[in-house]
Amino acid sequence: MKNIKDYNIEDLKEILVSLNEKEFRAEQIFRWIYVEEVKSFDEMTNLSISLRENLKKEFSFNNFKILKKQVSKDGTIKYLFDILDGNAIETVLMDYHHGKSLCVSSQVGCRMGCKFCASTGIPYERNLSSGEIVEQILAVQKDENVKISNIVFMGIGEPFDNYDNVMKAINILNSQKGLNIGARHISISTSGIVPQIYKLADSGFQCTLSISLHATNDEKRSSMMPINNKYKIKELMDACKYYIEKTNKRISFEYALANENNDNLQDAKELTQLLKGMLCHVNLIPINKIEDGKYVKSSNENIIRFRDYLNNHGIVATIRRELGSDIDAACGQLRRKNIC
Repeated sequence: MKNIKDYNIEDLKEILVSLNEKEFRAEQIFRWIYVEEVKSFDEMTNLSISLRENLKKEFSFNNFKILKKQVSKDGTIKYLFDILDGNAIETVLMDYHHGKSLCVSSQVGCRMGCKFCASTGIPYERNLSSGEIVEQILAVQKDENVKISNIVFMGIGEPFDNYDNVMKAINILNSQKGLNIGARHISISTSGIVPQIYKLADSGFQCTLSISLHATNDEKRSSMMPINNKYKIKELMDACKYYIEKTNKRISFEYALANENNDNLQDAKELTQLLKGMLCHVNLIPINKIEDGKYVKSSNENIIRFRDYLNNHGIVATIRRELGSDIDAACGQLRRKNIC
């Protein structure tokens, strides 16, 4: 059956017209799903019984089941969701002073093969649909009885490898008639799929773009991130500059610091030269050790020295606060652990 959450309001209007119903019913259905957060068509009491029955014949709600829920000592919560086809994904709820942020997955597995990311160990199965992306927010809000104010596409999968479904999910999340999450509260992280950076720039959508950079030259970056074999750093930087010029929005560059690999002052100097003059921010990430991974966390001394060098040379840099590392929910640790 088709997932009702895969459809935005305009899609639903077309469906309703095909069923000889009035277009305004689409907004009613949308409100039931995203404002009232009902779990079945039977709860949509302002729809006729005949319409509810017709919808039940064609569409499912695809409500995820919680396979496992882990709570970190810092309050971070990691969910392992059964997505109802034999696969599972992980989603992480984080509490910040500015509100509740949810790190969502965009694929079952990942094809990028980044050497420092636990998701590399998950065989790629398929893309998540737009409704399956949205369901992560609905499932967490329902379970915790909270309102999610920020969404980050930094979970399992490469969002730009599933660009169309991710953007449709964002359209649904952003709708004022639904979850009404502002575009500036939605962040997409990519390992550097260059054509989609241009596509996002031209889309006019005002979400935040984060680039997983992690190295300053092609040799080192290719050893960490195979995507660099296809899109070299210069090509990536050209796309980033186009994005900034087109949108006048700042890019956040993510840089995971690995001991004796990319964390010395020469790397900091090269990063400063690479980003000089760009409207950007560098998010320094203390790399998290993963099973079978060769990279280990840089020392606190090196991390602080690296940050200070960037800030002293005109590049705004901060160190990301580590959340959920004790439950393998921190950056790069999501893996979709099996449940016995």
